Amino acid sequence: MTDATRSATEAPSQTKNKMEIGDILNILPHRYPFLLIDRVLELERMKRIVALKNVTITEPFFQGHFPGKPIMPGVLIVEAIAQAGGLLLLTEVPNRDDMLMVFTGIEKARFRRPVVPGDQLRIEVEVRAWRRTAARLEGKAYVEGKVAAESTVTCRLVPRTANAAAPEKAGENL
Repeated sequence: MTDATRSATEAPSQTKNKMEIGDILNILPHRYPFLLIDRVLELERMKRIVALKNVTITEPFFQGHFPGKPIMPGVLIVEAIAQAGGLLLLTEVPNRDDMLMVFTGIEKARFRRPVVPGDQLRIEVEVRAWRRTAARLEGKAYVEGKVAAESTVTCRLVPRTANAAAPEKAGENL
């Protein structure tokens, strides 16, 4: 079986430490225009991930943010941080086809410099706390070695189906 066709139910122990777009699409549910990760350069299971997002003028948000002065919205940079973290954590979930990783909080978001077409975001995320169905992640997005944005995000693993039971909350304070 090729990496691009690897099942989403593959055992976590077989997780690669680098990923191309086909691998990412097998794990994350996001699709164009909301997929904000193009490649994974490093992945240290349950600890850290380094991912790339190539920012191009064809991104749909540049049409209105801002005409004549395109700047990537900061909230989408934080979303890229969350997607990288979700990619890291979902590699450890054997039934990830049945689950979603959703935001539950954004803390300490700081935007240091604008991100514009032609930039490449290097997104570095570290796990600060991880429970069975929730996590706290600290992320930074760099452009040319300089911090463009940073944030701490919290997320929760929830069933994809609307009628499925909610995950337990006991003992999961992060």
